Amino acid sequence: MSPAHSHAPVEGADEDVSPHVTRLLRGAVALAAIAVVIGAVLLWPSGGSSDVDPLGLDSDPVDAEVVAAIEGTCSADPDARCVTLGFVVESGSQPGDTGVIEQQAPSLIGVGDTIEILIDATPEGEPIYSFYDFDRDTPLIVLAVLFAAAVLILGRWRGLGALGGLALSLVVIVWFALPSLVDGNNAVAVALVTSGAVAIIALYLAHGIGAATDVAVVTTLSSLALTGLLAWIFVGASKLTGFTDDPTFVLAALGSEIDPRGILLAGIVIGSLGVLDDVTVTQVSAVWELHRQRPDADRRELFTSALRIGRDHISSTVNTLVLAYAGATLPLLLLFSAISQPASEVASREVVATEIVRALVGSIGLVAAVPISTGLAIQVVTSARAERR
Repeated sequence: MSPAHSHAPVEGADEDVSPHVTRLLRGAVALAAIAVVIGAVLLWPSGGSSDVDPLGLDSDPVDAEVVAAIEGTCSADPDARCVTLGFVVESGSQPGDTGVIEQQAPSLIGVGDTIEILIDATPEGEPIYSFYDFDRDTPLIVLAVLFAAAVLILGRWRGLGALGGLALSLVVIVWFALPSLVDGNNAVAVALVTSGAVAIIALYLAHGIGAATDVAVVTTLSSLALTGLLAWIFVGASKLTGFTDDPTFVLAALGSEIDPRGILLAGIVIGSLGVLDDVTVTQVSAVWELHRQRPDADRRELFTSALRIGRDHISSTVNTLVLAYAGATLPLLLLFSAISQPASEVASREVVATEIVRALVGSIGLVAAVPISTGLAIQVVTSARAERR
């Protein structure tokens, strides 16, 4: 998904872009867009859904307000601590009903909290209540509002475009990618179509129509294709199966047609996109600005200056990417550390090796994006001057 910050195209620089080159760029973007549309049509989800739900994932919880909370030992395990909750149902078909349940993690629940509960019934029709989850709507909404406000205050109209691109990106993922994967379609193909659609939509909404954005789109898609190729090679070479977490095993147990290895590849491709478009847009903006400041500089000088900026950006971005993946597996790494397993043995475990492949493949794609975007941007921004010679 597109990053929330925005790099505005440099005004006045497009005058040095050859009309012929502009047409070539627009043609390349148009071909990519056509390929995305064709792919979306071929991979469009059928709209069917499975009725198999043994884990109750499709349950319909109702809101309830906690009116009493008494801590003590658990009735099923005297050595554990529980809290007995009295509550009043606030939604659903039985508002105003009261009930009592017992729940662990007593320190997290108090009087006045809103929780979600499931209501079932005995054969005699007596209600049976069970804890479903905490109601997190309010803090999540507040956080989303703070995020949007920060983006709009700093980015203004560009920030509004970035938020629009983010919203449409989520729509593409929720309404196309996920249902298509559930249908059993090729996961890599779905990821490439999804990423292509997200890149085109988000970049043009966030940065406007212009030669700079055209270059950013073309280089983002090129770097994404390289990332996908590397992921395909090294996931296969590392014998990664994709079975690294509970949801994957649940899908397999339910007889789903989803390919876990394909899901792993798709995750690497989609996960790399958000950082890739940041790098390519930054480099293209840097080239445009350098050219505006030094219109007489030759291509070698522009490339050297822009690449220097790219090195600083890529060093921090790669570190961010690797640390993000390390953070995702931190509990597991702590477990391996607690049992004193050697680092070499830990790295070869699939759940850790998967994150290593994610981080390194994504980082190689990021590194490659810097010279690709810099070189193409320089060729484009100086194209009119080169034709006049």
